[in-house]
Parts: sequence; structure tokens; C-alpha cells
Amino acid sequence: MGYYEKWSEFVEKYQKLCMENDTISDELFKEFGVNRGLRDINGNGVLTGLTNISKIDSFQVVDGKKIPCEGALWYRGYNVIDLVNSISEDAFGFEKTAYLLLFGELPTKEEEAEFADLVAAGRELPTNFTRDVIMKASNKDIMNSMTRSILTLASYDDHMASNEVANVIRQCLNLISVFPMLAVYGYHAYNHYERDESMYIHRPNPELSTAENLLMMLRPDKNYTFLEAKVLDVALMLHMEHGGGNNSTFTTRVVTSSGSDTYSAIAAAMSSLKGPKHGGANIKVMEMMSDIREHVQDYTDKEEVGSYLSKILDGEAFDQKGLIYGMGHAVYSLSDPRERVFKSFVEKLSVEKNRERDMALYNNIEMLAPELIARKRKIYKGVSPNVDFYSGFVYEMLGIPVELYTPIFAIARIVGWSAHRIEEIIGMNKIIRPSYKSVMIEKSM
Repeated sequence: MGYYEKWSEFVEKYQKLCMENDTISDELFKEFGVNRGLRDINGNGVLTGLTNISKIDSFQVVDGKKIPCEGALWYRGYNVIDLVNSISEDAFGFEKTAYLLLFGELPTKEEEAEFADLVAAGRELPTNFTRDVIMKASNKDIMNSMTRSILTLASYDDHMASNEVANVIRQCLNLISVFPMLAVYGYHAYNHYERDESMYIHRPNPELSTAENLLMMLRPDKNYTFLEAKVLDVALMLHMEHGGGNNSTFTTRVVTSSGSDTYSAIAAAMSSLKGPKHGGANIKVMEMMSDIREHVQDYTDKEEVGSYLSKILDGEAFDQKGLIYGMGHAVYSLSDPRERVFKSFVEKLSVEKNRERDMALYNNIEMLAPELIARKRKIYKGVSPNVDFYSGFVYEMLGIPVELYTPIFAIARIVGWSAHRIEEIIGMNKIIRPSYKSVMIEKSM
């Protein structure tokens, strides 16, 4: 009898033991004043650190009371909406925004060009790395493929373990440079070996931006329109960083605080981001939208759309969980600033792709869902669409496969992780060691 067959005989017994001995009641959390998931009773994150990298606004304090306000996201003191709008219509902003987050200041034109050249020069993998690492043991989970590649890259770094600031900056910049290659090549390997499709590996072009290279390397013919690259560039800018309190960024800081190396810290962040509660929200939105399209005939009929949304909320449709995905956010109340600035670009792309009918459906859901949720769930802080409501739609219009949705999130968020790793090394210098209250009952032999 093999290991797995033998193990399956005992799984029910062992699972029962775990359920009995590892369940902790809500009453004990209340008794000892412990916040589940580091969130208080109102869902606000417990303060665990200080940062100068980014900030989120979702409430204003008026006469001592917290009042919901339009959401705002700040990168190094700059409003993210202003940052996006500051990029000229014929330019891309990923490199400029990455410079800002990493170094704390907006670059001059010369500094931006120098930084872009540095990122472009870093888009090079070790000899035979694509063949021997990325193509080996390919699988559908591109996040796992990327994480394996990240840890393997450590073997090629003679200064892997050094946490000198200059060395960490070099390592972070190199990972920012190669992340698009790790993601796209990982997908191509899976597409070839697991789905029996054609294989093609396009080398990045140093003259192109990060967004342009992503589309060029992904597509068989290397072709893309300027608007396609522009919208993807904006998506990357908006996903780079988010207040420092998210799960994967906290993971980066926890691992960094132990003195571990850059590759291990970023690999840990990748493992956090791939969790469906963190990085896969737009995939769930796309699944829901596909279901809505199957059951709603007239996308412009608000009554028909609203009726089906009510069924979803009542747990009678889609996945029976009673959630309209892409609506609401753990922090924002009245609005998600990323969604507000992103939507205009989504609308332009929908016209280019002849998807105005689908855009009309999204607009109706955006208008109807908050009102339905507020009424049925009695939510008073405000419900609004978040950036994930539209990001999956954009990726679909760009022909990006679902397997790359979360990896694209990582391609953007590696910048934020890197900024927080550098800040942790420079400013904290103390291991993050939380405390757990034991509620174990002592027993006699």
C-alpha cells in the first residue's frame, strides 16, 4: 500500500482531532481582547508599524466622530489620481512611479530615463535559466512557478545574503526587472507542456516600457496598440502599493525583520499574494460577470440586472455565497480612488475592443449593487466598486489569460514590497515578534 493510500485511511480521524483541538471560540477572543486577523470589531487594522511610503484615506474626523469620505491613496505624499493624470497621454508611468516609491522623490527627466535604462538592462536571466528552471516542472499555478524562480535566482547571486542597503536595492531592482519575464515565460511553459500549445519565447525589448514588454512577450505576433499598453500601464501603477497594511506587504516586513535575504522575503510575499483572499479578487469578479451574462438578456435593463443581483445577494444565484464581487473594500467606504481614475481608461479600451455592451452592464452593476447591498446588508459606512471590479475586465479585453491575473498583480506589487523591505532594513532594525495568548488547558499524564 502506497503512502497516499495509507494516509487516506486515517484522514477522517486526524481531521476530526484537529477540528476538536484547534478550534478557539469567539468568546475567548472577546474575553482576552484579541482581534481576529489583526482587525478590530469595526474591521479596522490594528496598528503594527509606521511607514513613510504610502497612505490610505477613507474617513475624516469631524467633531470627534469618524465620517466616511471619498477614498484617497497616497504614494510618498502624492495623490495617486494626480500621479496617473500627471503622465502625458503619449507616455507610460510605471518606471516613474516605481522610482517614487523606492526612493521617496519624483525623478527628474534625466533620473527617470536613467532609471528606465537600469530596469531595461536588468531584464536578463542567467544563461539557460528559462529552459532549466522555468520550463522544468511547469504547472498552471504561475505564482508557484515564479516563486520557485525567485528562490533559484538567489543561487546566481554572489551577494545573496548581504542586507547592506545598496545590495538590497540592487536585488530589488533586478527582481522588478525580471518579474514580467518570470510570469510570461512561466505561462508559456504551462501553455506548451500542459495544454499542448505552441511554444514561443520573445526576449524583452530595452526600448519598450514594462507594460509594452508584457504585451509583446505574451503575444505570438508581438503586436499591441498604444491604448492597450497605456491601460495596462495605469493598472500596474494603481496596484504597486496600498497603504502598507495588506497581507503580502506585512509578510515582506516580517520576513525582512528577521534578517532574511531579499529573495526569501519576496518569495514569502508571493506566497501571501497568491491566496484567494488577497490577490485573486478580480478572478472571482470575472466568474460572476460570466454568470450574469448567462442569466441577463438585456444589459441596459436596470430592472432585469437589479433583479438578478438581488438573487446573488440572497444566495440564490452564482456561487450561493451572497456576495457581489468587486463591490466594497476592507478600508474604503464611499469610493476606491483607484477605481475612480481607472474607469475612464477602461471605457476607452472598451470602445477600441467593441465591448460597449459589456461596459454598459458594468455601469449598471456599479450603479445598482451599492444600493442593493446597503439595503439588504444594512451597511452604513458606504459600499462602492473597488479596482478589482474593472481590472479583470481589462485583462480579458487585453487577451491576458486568467492564469496571469494574479502574477500581473505581483509584477506591480513587487515595487511596493521592495520599498517596504528597504524601509524596514533602514528604519526598524528590530525583529517583528507578535504575542499569542495561550488558552491551552494543562493536563496530567
